[in-house]
Amino acid sequence: MQHTYHIHGMTCNGCRNHVEEVLSKVEGVSKATVDLDKAEATIEMDSHIPIETFQEALKNDGNTYTIHKPGEHHHHEEKPHSASPKGRDKNVSGEQGPLRGLGASFYCPMRCEGDKTYDKPGDCPVCGMDLVEEQNLSTSHSEQWTCPMHPEIVKDEAGACPICGMDLVPMEVDLSSEEKTYKKLLKKFWIASVFTLPIFIIAMSEMLTNNPLFELMHQKNWNWIQFALSIPVVFYATWMFFERAYRSIKTWNLNMFTLIGIGAGAAWLFSVFGMFFPDFFPEQFLSESGAVHVYFEAATVILTLVLLGQLLEARAHSKTNSAVKALLELAPNRATKIVDGEDVEVSIDKIELGDILKVKPGDKIPVDGSITEGETTIDESMITGEPIPVNKSEGDKVSSGTINGNQVFLMKAEKVGSDTLLSQIIHMVNDASRSRAPIQNLADTVSGYFVPAVVLISVLTFAVWAIWGPEPVYVYAFVNAIAVLIIACPCALGLATPMSVMVGVGKGAQNGVLIKNAEALEKMDKVNTLIVDKTGTITEGKPTVEKVGAFGNEITDSEVLQYIVSLNSNSEHPLAEATVKYGKEQKAEVLKSEGFSAVTGKGVEGKVNAKNVALGNPEMMRYAKAEISSEMEEEAKTYQKQGKTVSYLSIDKAVVGYVVIGDKIKATSAKAIKELQDQGIDVIMLTGDNHNTAQAVASELNLADFKASMLPEDKLKEVEKLQAQGKIVAMAGDGINDAPALAKSDVGIAMGTGTDVAIESAMITLVKGDLHGIVKAKHLSHGVMKNIKQNLFFALIYNTLGVPVAAGVLFPVFGLLLSPMIAALAMSFSSVSVIGNALRLRNLKL
Repeated sequence: MQHTYHIHGMTCNGCRNHVEEVLSKVEGVSKATVDLDKAEATIEMDSHIPIETFQEALKNDGNTYTIHKPGEHHHHEEKPHSASPKGRDKNVSGEQGPLRGLGASFYCPMRCEGDKTYDKPGDCPVCGMDLVEEQNLSTSHSEQWTCPMHPEIVKDEAGACPICGMDLVPMEVDLSSEEKTYKKLLKKFWIASVFTLPIFIIAMSEMLTNNPLFELMHQKNWNWIQFALSIPVVFYATWMFFERAYRSIKTWNLNMFTLIGIGAGAAWLFSVFGMFFPDFFPEQFLSESGAVHVYFEAATVILTLVLLGQLLEARAHSKTNSAVKALLELAPNRATKIVDGEDVEVSIDKIELGDILKVKPGDKIPVDGSITEGETTIDESMITGEPIPVNKSEGDKVSSGTINGNQVFLMKAEKVGSDTLLSQIIHMVNDASRSRAPIQNLADTVSGYFVPAVVLISVLTFAVWAIWGPEPVYVYAFVNAIAVLIIACPCALGLATPMSVMVGVGKGAQNGVLIKNAEALEKMDKVNTLIVDKTGTITEGKPTVEKVGAFGNEITDSEVLQYIVSLNSNSEHPLAEATVKYGKEQKAEVLKSEGFSAVTGKGVEGKVNAKNVALGNPEMMRYAKAEISSEMEEEAKTYQKQGKTVSYLSIDKAVVGYVVIGDKIKATSAKAIKELQDQGIDVIMLTGDNHNTAQAVASELNLADFKASMLPEDKLKEVEKLQAQGKIVAMAGDGINDAPALAKSDVGIAMGTGTDVAIESAMITLVKGDLHGIVKAKHLSHGVMKNIKQNLFFALIYNTLGVPVAAGVLFPVFGLLLSPMIAALAMSFSSVSVIGNALRLRNLKL
């Protein structure tokens, strides 16, 4: 038998090989093949084996990966190894604390397991790093009220206490997970420092010729004091490092903590063993007083410095997602709802679709909707990145989190909760931040061999110094071997890409550029050809009817309009909406219509007053078997050469009239296209409109390359053709007819003002929906990729140079050796440096 299952949690070939090995060992399995790209396992078995058997095998292996049937909805709720049962959690310090709140999720900053998230704080089972809390509205803006006298009373609304009658007061906002992590680490760092400092002073005093400490008591006694002082450092303040090291060896997910655990652990255990069994060691390990030379100061200083590095990382991590936090701050907690003509203040959670809300001057707009009464100016800069307030009047759309100007207006709630634009942006930013860029594969490949290679180099270092080193050879060998283990930093390599992606994606969101995943940033940086749609992309996408006319005397202009409006009243196309609006203004009578259907890329058809009616471009007329005469074509051309769109109307296979529709070119289009061309990008316009209209628009924008009368399949073929020529193609569009080409292109760019289908097919969405957003996206992608390469270069150079120096390659020429304590300091700051470099992207000018 052969079954195919979906595997969740794999991120690299190491994962694939491991899952394959675990599944192959299940009794009854003849062969297991795992495909990393498809995240699938094909299992051949002698007889049927229940999926629960495979699930149990992966669970017993560490629960890092899960298996389930294809197409089955899957939500992995693995508790991290540091999480405790019974509904309470352990933070990184190992101490218990209340859960942050429903809906909280946590992820590994190094993306060791791709987009995998956890429901509790702790540390990553692969790399051992502290999990980071994902910022979202559910954990940030739920306001609750409590009684000062009876804290057990908790309400969602303000009011009076049911017990004592006192007014309820807002509950204090719980600290975020990352803030808790920082405070616990800070507490442990101070404890570690208090005990490490005297150990360091005692150890360093041995370098003095007349050591005053030895006059107080013998060196052996001072060794015991160092031992006692080291216990709180090792077994409380930094014990989590040894837990992570043990777990990494047990699961064979070797990481930075493996090296720290081995290095610092070896120094501490050596010292303890030397105190209890001094006679075991040769003379070269003994001091002048006869006591074994201990390394408690090396072990505790190393651990304390690593703890300092973790502390600085925790603070830096909190800044990398500052953009999401800024977006969260936009979401208001309260709103004014109109109930029976009265103003009632309610929580955002209580707003339902269709509610009428009042927005006062300076207030944040609570949900997405449209203005039903009044007019105002709204500051949308926090979402679109554009500083100029936008005028809004009755019928216009407004978005949650934007700020009202100096007028009062009423609005109807149309999107609430997770459906609002602000929620969608935050969700998109979080997803993109967790995604992995292809360039990270280099770091993954190196990391797979990194820790075993460092351990091997450490062993070789010990052997070389023991054989060829100066006296005392074993002391030199031991110290240098530890220095090699401590200085190596696989985390700097692992953090290089995700930190830059997280900051870059947040920066984009603040400027109205929404990135779907990290791959989009990498591909956008390489794009050399941009295809743009005309309507809604180059133009405003707000068509207006400029003329309705009849051919001949058999039908009047008003009758042509009547048929057009009657047919288009069934359509949601922007051009159709423009004609219907114009018809209402002209008070055109709407006739009975039936059998309506839209012909993609051509037009619409149906029956009006029992007559077969078609409306659209020349292709639609051919489809309806209605012939356009040369005179009709000439009349249409006069408008088309002005950049207007002309649609023909046919009744019972005879072309009888036309409608001229204009769509203004966006003010930013010409400037944006020139900037892109100056950057060496070929800009090509593809439109379903006729050649004359396309040529008029292209001339105005100085576009040499354009193609007209393009159906959706034609746009798709054009993308494929350019890709076959070796071009890296980006496609920008806003309609359903653009979706196939958007999906096929290397980078699909959707206008946020367009259809949901187009946005879903795209890798980048521009909130404001103009071409200047593409310029921003190009600058952003270039800045992020440059930053990633800097980080990777630093991490690789640091480890390439640091490990040999720690091994002692400079000693034969310069007589220089690297103390394990200096190595620990360098290692701790290497990760912080990578994060610091990524944070520079916050100042990137788009």
